Amino acid sequence: MSGPAAGTASADATTEVVCLGESMVTFLPSQPGRLADVPSFGRGIGGAESNVACALAAAGHRAAWVGRVGADGFGDHLVETIGGYGVDTSAVRRDPDRPTGIYFRTATDRGEGAHEVAYYRAGSAASAMSPANVPYGEVFAGRVLHLSGITAALSADCLELLRELTAPRPGRPLVSFDVNHRPHLWRGGDPSVLLELARRADLVFVGEDEAEEAWGIVGAEAIRAALPEPSVVVVKRGSAGATVFAPGLRPGPRSSNAGGAEIAPASCSTEGGRAEGAPDPRSREGGGAEMVTPVPALHVDVVAAVGAGDAFAAGFLSATLRGLPVRDRVRHGHLMAAAVLTVPGDLTEPPARDHADRLVALDDEAWGRLRLGPGWTAADRAPEEVRTP
Repeated sequence: MSGPAAGTASADATTEVVCLGESMVTFLPSQPGRLADVPSFGRGIGGAESNVACALAAAGHRAAWVGRVGADGFGDHLVETIGGYGVDTSAVRRDPDRPTGIYFRTATDRGEGAHEVAYYRAGSAASAMSPANVPYGEVFAGRVLHLSGITAALSADCLELLRELTAPRPGRPLVSFDVNHRPHLWRGGDPSVLLELARRADLVFVGEDEAEEAWGIVGAEAIRAALPEPSVVVVKRGSAGATVFAPGLRPGPRSSNAGGAEIAPASCSTEGGRAEGAPDPRSREGGGAEMVTPVPALHVDVVAAVGAGDAFAAGFLSATLRGLPVRDRVRHGHLMAAAVLTVPGDLTEPPARDHADRLVALDDEAWGRLRLGPGWTAADRAPEEVRTP
């Protein structure tokens, strides 16, 4: 089977977001140090797409994860743990011949030279995903389909699957694509294919650093120029925050890679002039206006910088599903990321929605004073709301 026929995708009102990709069992060190010196490890789970699904479900959304795991104990653990977050795992397939992927990592930040990760995922069950064995009815059942570039790097079949899922067709759900460039997965490969996939999506998350490393493209404006097709492009800029390129008021219906599927168009206000985080209206080729919205990051006392990008995507998607303005979508992304940055693992309980909404509603000066540390999500009205760096 080569994939679904055009027009067969339909939105299921019971599912908001479907996330497809590999999830693995991760082993977290009991103490800092080299992998060779760590005496023991605690077991957790990790996977970009399943992380997003878990965060969305924990935030009160109806999310599903579609993947492939081995018929082994690690596969059981993944399905049970992800399901425990409230994620629908009914479309996960078990592979009797291939194992579930696992990996070990050190306690240091991924960006530090001492950081080590040892992956055991070659030939994993997930790497066997292909257009021939994925349940398209379940994949296209939600309002949003979330994918990442990690899947494209797992195997030739996985790359072909992502090309199939991102192909424009009538009735396709809105496709969210996180570039997620992982250099070690592309040794001997060509990461420029990630640009091809991103151009076929409706919503793209990409870091300035990974765009430069994978594509040789420098700066947010240049990234947007290389990605003219997606309706919304979120450029993550590390400690500088994020810049969103999104449509403003247009003279008529806009076209979409998804054949018309759209969720809560980006809205914003420019009353009273432009403050920090306010949108900058630009004209785009073909007519209509585009809003360019920079949103500063938060000050965070980081425990471990793993899983923050997935949490940011989940926060942005959650606010998108709620129809919030662009600035608020990014702020919710920053808050979700801050929740993960202040714990050792990839996943944590997000802040209560009313708490997050109060923080998002702060004026620019108060937002800039926020400093969030471990335990901040448990507070009803945390002291961080008035604490300065």
